[in-house]
Amino acid sequence: MYRMSITMPAKAPSVSDLLASRLKALGERIRTHRKHQKVSATVAAEAAGMSRVTLHRIERGEPSVTMGAYLSALDAVGLQLELGDSQSRYAQVGVASLPERMRLADYPQLKRLAWQLHDADELIPAEALNLYERNWRHVDQASMEPAERKLLQALVDQLGGGRLLV
Repeated sequence: MYRMSITMPAKAPSVSDLLASRLKALGERIRTHRKHQKVSATVAAEAAGMSRVTLHRIERGEPSVTMGAYLSALDAVGLQLELGDSQSRYAQVGVASLPERMRLADYPQLKRLAWQLHDADELIPAEALNLYERNWRHVDQASMEPAERKLLQALVDQLGGGRLLV
């Protein structure tokens, strides 16, 4: 007779702050792309062959979720994961590295887009890209300063797969 054992889910592996922020950015990218396509979490989860709870864990960037589940979620929303040596790739094309946090006061267009974020003085890169993509119609491109253009290009290159979803 088969006896089912009750086990707890695996503990999340300990990851560095950098890796944790990358997972969070990947999860936010999946969520942003899914929402941009107006696909519900339930439909995306079914397409990926997982539960809605697992999809939400991926969208939060939890490190205990398997790589296979992340890849299934990416595929379900139409994204691809590109692997490469980030140091040499961005050095070759002259892409600026992203700061861990961006001060809104340094980027006027981003600050205009973040009007609804009360008491927010800084954003992480994934949040900034999400704001630009969701509110692109409100960006005054003609008056965007060179530093902000450089930031936006770095966000698109490093987090957006080379494309701004607008």
